[in-house]
Amino acid sequence: MSSLSGVSVSDDVVAEYQNIKLGKKYSYIQMKISDDKKLIVMEKAVESATYDDFVKQLPEKECRYAVFDFNYELGESGHRNELIFIVWCPDTSAVHMKMLYAASKDAVKKKLVGISHEIQATELSELSKHEVTEKVKSKKYK
Repeated sequence: MSSLSGVSVSDDVVAEYQNIKLGKKYSYIQMKISDDKKLIVMEKAVESATYDDFVKQLPEKECRYAVFDFNYELGESGHRNELIFIVWCPDTSAVHMKMLYAASKDAVKKKLVGISHEIQATELSELSKHEVTEKVKSKKYK
């Protein structure tokens, strides 16, 4: 299935998503649009990383999609883990790439069944652990 932009999702993305969703094999997976702008491909799958490590490694001037196995605390109710879909399009990235990532986002989400939340960010402050935890707890960002 391709998006309105004509960009399709590679089978590797779906396979690695299943590994994070069912196998709990990774802390996160990260995807990008290929150089020929025809396919959403895996960039990396990281087995062990903190959320802060994930945020720090995001490119400063390039867009990315990611799925992070996010752990957060619910006070006395204990801890929860949920898969969050992150769309990272920094203000410093090229306008045409931001538009391409926005137009292709739904194609990715349709292939990644079971995503609990979507977080869109244009600057690092929008990805602070506190901000994301509040968004996930509020359930507003489904």
